[in-house]
Amino acid sequence: MVSSYPLPEGFSDFDVFSLGSCLLVEGLLGFFLNAVTVVAFLKMRELRTPSNFLVFSLALADMGISMNATIAAFSSFLRYWPYGSDGCQTHGFQGFVTALASIHFVAAIAWDRYHQYCTRTKLQWSSAITLAVFIWLFCAFWSAMPLIGWGEYDYEPLRTCCTLDYSKGRQVWLPHAQRNTVVII
Repeated sequence: MVSSYPLPEGFSDFDVFSLGSCLLVEGLLGFFLNAVTVVAFLKMRELRTPSNFLVFSLALADMGISMNATIAAFSSFLRYWPYGSDGCQTHGFQGFVTALASIHFVAAIAWDRYHQYCTRTKLQWSSAITLAVFIWLFCAFWSAMPLIGWGEYDYEPLRTCCTLDYSKGRQVWLPHAQRNTVVII
């Protein structure tokens, strides 16, 4: 069995257990409450509208965040990351994809609501599906950047979950990636 790492200065076992407990509650509640939204969209025909498709997509993204939190809670209870380096990369990638997607779907829903109520134009299915596919691909692209060397996914200070660490990575890519980012913007 892998031994747990010493806690960073200023953290106690109670802090780690409390963090794990909060993450577990958030993860389980978030997953099941968003699952209610997904099931309602799929079961109730009157809810299947292009606008609600964006809400459905947001619920899927939030379910992913909740699964990520549940894994982090389990690791907090163990006081170490039991899934190794590949698990860290997967956890970081999945967490970043779903967090970015959640933010972008909230923005898409706000954009839809603006058009629906201020300009009286309704979202079409083709636009909703195209927007959702674009959001998922856009988020997957940016989440893959640390996997190919622009930054990296690494342990958080408690070493119980993984997240972005753009201060590391292969620095050879950095000037090229920064220049491309400026050109894209």
